[in-house]
Parts: sequence; C-alpha cells; structure tokens
Amino acid sequence: MEERQTSVFENGLIWFGAGVSLAEILTGTYFASLGFSKGILAILIGHLIGCCMLFLAGLIGGKMRKSSMETVKMSFGQKGSLLFSFLNILQLVGWTAIMIYDGALAANSVWSIGEWFWCLLIGGLIILWILIGIKSLGKVNTVAMAALFGLTVVLCYVIFGKGNMEGIVSEGMSFGAAVELSVAMPLSWLPLISDYTREAKHPVKATAVSAITYGVVSCWMYIIGMGAAIFTGESDIAQIMLKAGLGIVGLLIIVFSTVTTTFLDAYSAGVSSESVIPKIDGKWFAVGTTVIGTIGAILFPITNITDFLYLIGSVFAPMIAILITDFFILKRDSSTCAVKISNMIVWIIGFVVYRMLMQVDIVVGSTLPDMIITGGICIGVSRIPVCAIE
Repeated sequence: MEERQTSVFENGLIWFGAGVSLAEILTGTYFASLGFSKGILAILIGHLIGCCMLFLAGLIGGKMRKSSMETVKMSFGQKGSLLFSFLNILQLVGWTAIMIYDGALAANSVWSIGEWFWCLLIGGLIILWILIGIKSLGKVNTVAMAALFGLTVVLCYVIFGKGNMEGIVSEGMSFGAAVELSVAMPLSWLPLISDYTREAKHPVKATAVSAITYGVVSCWMYIIGMGAAIFTGESDIAQIMLKAGLGIVGLLIIVFSTVTTTFLDAYSAGVSSESVIPKIDGKWFAVGTTVIGTIGAILFPITNITDFLYLIGSVFAPMIAILITDFFILKRDSSTCAVKISNMIVWIIGFVVYRMLMQVDIVVGSTLPDMIITGGICIGVSRIPVCAIE
C-alpha cells in the first residue's frame, strides 16, 4: 500500500467517517428498550471502555510505525501472527459484505430500484475511494465528512427537535448486555486502527484524536438510532428516515456513510494481506475484497450482526489484551520468534473465558473483565521462554 504521512486532522477525518455508519445507527436501535437515560449511560460506559482499548492499540502501531497485524508479531511471533492476519481478513470481508448489504437494503427502501443495483453502486464507490488512495483522499474526505455532518445534524433535529420521547418500552436486554454491545463496535476496529496511525506525523496526538473522534461520533450514531427507534417505533433505519420526512437526505446519509466506513474495512484487508504475503499489492487486494463483499451482499443477505460482533470480540479482545500487556507492562518484543506458544495458549484461554463471561450478566459487559483476566494470565506466565518454536 502507498506510503504517506497523515496529519492529525486527516486521522480525525478518517475516524469521523468510520463512526458515521449505518451499522452504528442500527445497533443503537437495540438500546430503545432500556429507556433514554439508561440507554445513553450504557452507550457511554461501553464506548469509554472500547475507545480506551482502541487508543492503546493504535498507539502501539503509531509508535512502532507498524500496521495492526505487524504489531501482532510482537506478541505471537512471525508465524503465530498469521492466524490473526487470516482471521482479520475474514472478518473484514464479512464486514464489507454486511455493510454493503445493509446500505443497499436501506437505500432500496427509500428508492426502490433493486437491492442488487444499490449493492453495485455502493461497491463501486468504495472501489473509487480505494483507487483514490489515502494520500489523495484528504480533500475528498473533507467534503464528504462535511456533507455527512450536515445531514446527520438534520436527522438529529427531526428526531430530537420534533419527536415525542414518551412510551418507551421497559423490557429488553439487560444493562450489562447493552454495555457489551456498546463495547463491541469500537472493539471491532482494534485490528485496524494501527493501519492508519502508523504513518501519522504525530503518533500520540493522531491516535488520541482518532480514538476520541470515533468515540464521540459512534456514541452520537448509537443515540440517533436509539432515539429514532423510540420516536418512530421502528428498527428499520430506512423506515425511520422516511417517517422522519427525510427522503433524498436519508438516502445520501445511507449511501455515503456506508462508503466511508466500509472503505476502511476493505483498505485494511489489503494492509493485512501484506502481512501474510509481503509481495502482494494491498490496494488491489482491497479492491478484490470489495468485489467479494459486493457479491456476498447480493447472494447472502445478513440481517443481524450482534452475533458477528460478539465473535469478533471473543477473538480480538484477548489478542489485544496480550499485545497491550507485552508492550506497555512487560516491555518485550517476540517478533523474532516463529511462534510464541505461551501467548497462543493464553489467547485460547482468553477466548474461552470471553465466551463463558457472555453467559453471565456483568454490569460492565464481558470485554473488560476478559481483558483484565487475559492480561493477568499473560503476566503470570511471562517467565516462560519467549521462543517456543524457533
């Protein structure tokens, strides 16, 4: 992928685009059953946890000037990291398909031309974003983000300025489950953020701005979804926008928010591919990811992403806990190893613990306890020889 140095402002724009997402708004609709006040509290607590982890993950890549999957080698070794690169590529292809499908479904509800048409249009725009490239995308992103900001402000005004927030449903998910669903979205970006902070001119500032910008905007999207569901009684984002009187404006929000968010997934799939096959051209792999995602969106519709989010959390929460522990606490680098068996075993334990914690209603969700437990185990076995396989 192209080499570049990005400014703090450019990093902020990238993560503003990541936050303005149809998936974020859709996920926010699930919080309506908690009521407005408890829903906002769950959203804020979850994002505080998730974005702190996002900052630490991005800071490692920014300081070491390495992509996300390159930093994973520091804890799992050259060959051990390939597992996570492969899993990351799979989840990014999955995200690309899910986002394109959700965008097409919503867009078609506003203007019924055919879901396949909207899939092709959104996929084509994502490929255009990839071909323009990060280095040249600054000006385009500035215009796109300014337009999206204006459109979402209009959406907020219609929902919260004119809406009736009465009649909130009192039954639904528990508070702990809601917090975990709030953590899950920023957690899904953990395997990506260093792909964008690694070339920042000011790594610490850029990472902080990235995490804060994403956190604020993501909370905003969740609250829009929750408020819109309470106001309209709908969980279908397209119907919410139609009931709110947003026709063409809603359509623009749907299409361009899908493009700016899904672009990051496809681009990072290309970056991760370079960790698996160094000679591969990441840009064209990203284009291929978008093509596969577009075909998948047309052929295999996915309507519920909660299980997908939890699966991502169970894979990458213990992984990043080990990386953070190694880098910030133990201050060790195992990138010269082939496979670091001790950390692989700790990761498996962390994965199992996460799945077990999901069966327990914990007020702060499953991610934070799992990461603390995994990090503690990592410290406890730190005296095991670094290279189990040379």
